[in-house]
Amino acid sequence: MIGLFFVTCLSTAPDICQQRSLLFDDRIGLAHCQRDAQTELARWVESHPRDRVRRWSCRAVVRGQAEI
Repeated sequence: MIGLFFVTCLSTAPDICQQRSLLFDDRIGLAHCQRDAQTELARWVESHPRDRVRRWSCRAVVRGQAEI
């Protein structure tokens, strides 16, 4: 699987942040994730208006990985 990993912080309290992720099928590939990440994140922010994305990255997800 390919994961888009990102950190969001509350717009009203920028020191309160959470790690989040969106997972994609392996067929999508890292290049697709990197190319379309901003679009996916904009969609996510539209449905979570209190949050702001602070940083993001795409990477392969290792099955059984405890931490994302």
